[in-house]
Amino acid sequence: MGKREDELIERLRRNYEAFNRGDFDTAIELAHPDVVFIRPGAQAEVRGAEALRAWMEPDAFESQVIEPLDFRVRGNKVLVRQHATARGAGSGIEIDIESATLWTFDDDDKVTRIEFFLPHQEAEALTALSAD
Repeated sequence: MGKREDELIERLRRNYEAFNRGDFDTAIELAHPDVVFIRPGAQAEVRGAEALRAWMEPDAFESQVIEPLDFRVRGNKVLVRQHATARGAGSGIEIDIESATLWTFDDDDKVTRIEFFLPHQEAEALTALSAD
């Protein structure tokens, strides 16, 4: 892998670590002010860094951890296969799921687009990674 690819992966690793410890202010530093987050299913997009930062605040979960499993880099995109665990606030329901997130960076290494894929959407995630 090249230097830029290694740097993008390292930035994302630090981003996941910040998110997992609840340091959402640090986690959002990677985002472009006009970032777009494409959520799974028919959920509405989250637009803008401020809206994304607000979305990070736990409300449905009393705890949540997302661990990156592997990274695939192609140009300005990084596909992260990840394992998430969470516990529902109030309900105590536990979630344990593997998914994927595609991160798109601009020339200043700010994230402009985040696209979340559920496990059954792996082929779509790989297609999105390859798309220009």
